[in-house]
Amino acid sequence: ASPTPDAGPAADAGPSDAGAVDAGADAASPMRPPMTPLDPPPAVALLPDAERLEAHPFTLDGQAAWFHDEGHAAGVFHTFDAFDACGAPRGLHVFLPRDYAERSERYPTLYFHDGHTVFWPDSPSGAGWELGETLSALQAAGRLGPVLAIAVHHGDRDLEYTHEPAYPGRTHGGLEAYATLLAECLVPWVDAHYRTQATPAARALVGSSHGGLATFWTVTRHPEVFGFGGALSPSFWVGLDDLILDRAGATPLRESSLVAPVLDLLADPARRPRLWIDWGLVRAGGVHNGRIEKHATLRGREMVDLLADEGYGASELAWHEAEDGAHDEPSWARRLHAVLQSAGPPAPR
Repeated sequence: ASPTPDAGPAADAGPSDAGAVDAGADAASPMRPPMTPLDPPPAVALLPDAERLEAHPFTLDGQAAWFHDEGHAAGVFHTFDAFDACGAPRGLHVFLPRDYAERSERYPTLYFHDGHTVFWPDSPSGAGWELGETLSALQAAGRLGPVLAIAVHHGDRDLEYTHEPAYPGRTHGGLEAYATLLAECLVPWVDAHYRTQATPAARALVGSSHGGLATFWTVTRHPEVFGFGGALSPSFWVGLDDLILDRAGATPLRESSLVAPVLDLLADPARRPRLWIDWGLVRAGGVHNGRIEKHATLRGREMVDLLADEGYGASELAWHEAEDGAHDEPSWARRLHAVLQSAGPPAPR
């Protein structure tokens, strides 16, 4: 499984290009807050090899890991190739400020699904999210303080990131268990072994596509753990729309198993998480854009309006519609700076 092909249908499943860019009809709610603009910071070069710290193995609470420095000004890595403190082994990367060992502050935490593509170009598109570069650029521009970033690899992606069937014959239904694993095992483990700010206001969870769906599910089922969720091109259509036939279902999100159980939470300003939701308008390029991103757009707009109708304002809900946005890692990387700024993690203390 991989983060990009949530497609299910084969790439030749039929006509799917509705033009290079397709805005479609957007009957926006009058309550919808203004769209969040993109303002990327200047890029920051990687440190030369001579200035990078030497890699070495270590063990933390029985978990084998290795320290490595990829030249990001914002931090260095603790990588656990087979982290098994929360069940079946999975990859885990903890990105720490370069001077973490010399300081005593506690840091806010950013958690990411699809951990193998967050820092590195390990995807079918040959690209990644470039999180290290983005954090370095934001910090150099004074827009974000030091953070810990935790990138979590998936197991069976279809199973862990969905609550209902997305496509016939694909595994599904493990999202509740995966969300519980994050909230009740992984986060407490990280808090116990790293200097974190252990409050929901200082924790964010971010993902794309099925990972965006998993983000919304997790932060609305565990708002006592995560105070912010970033959902890029989210698969809110799962269990509702038929992407094989490119057909939208009749059930509104408000009545779906994703949203209906948490409507009371979403109407409660004292408890509900802050959210980022986005989508792209590129439709050329096959099933990923012609169908998956199309339905991410339709359901994304619906979700933003639903949240606005529940009282979400600009301080709690950020959203973006990207004219150049496709269903791929380069598009998500271009918007990542805005997601992280919207998360607004507090300063180390």
